[in-house]
Amino acid sequence: MSNELICVGSIGGSYGVNGELRIKSFCAVAEDIETYSPLTREDGTGSYTIAIVRAVKGGFVIRMPEVVTKEQADALKGVQLYARRDQLPSLPDDEYYHSDLTGLQVLDTGGATLGTVKSVQNHGAGDLLEVQLPESSATILVPFTLAVIPTVDMDTGRIIADPPDGLF
Repeated sequence: MSNELICVGSIGGSYGVNGELRIKSFCAVAEDIETYSPLTREDGTGSYTIAIVRAVKGGFVIRMPEVVTKEQADALKGVQLYARRDQLPSLPDDEYYHSDLTGLQVLDTGGATLGTVKSVQNHGAGDLLEVQLPESSATILVPFTLAVIPTVDMDTGRIIADPPDGLF
């Protein structure tokens, strides 16, 4: 589990002509992404040591010693950056890394299976669980709030949901 990789940010592309890059942090405290260096790609390749230069709308401008030209920076556009789980802080009991929720079974309060968490999304208003319905490719977005998701049991791999009427 200590070698498990967690996505902490993504490179948006070059910023200027001197090899600086734009980055979006997925960390609870956005600036903390710098402290988790060196970061890697999802497959564990590459090693990226980042230094935040300044904040910009939607993220930061960073420098990497490995990147000195605009062309090198452009080549990294879209790269997702990962940290090892043991580099990240421990979470309180009621907080979870998105990767921990993916794959968990979702049940309603009566015990009926609603589906499986396919992904966790956030479009600005809060986290949403994308739940794939049983034996179907269809998915439903469920708000990840205490009112709708009263229980997350990591030990059994189950989430108990109390969805609003008509959602499923």
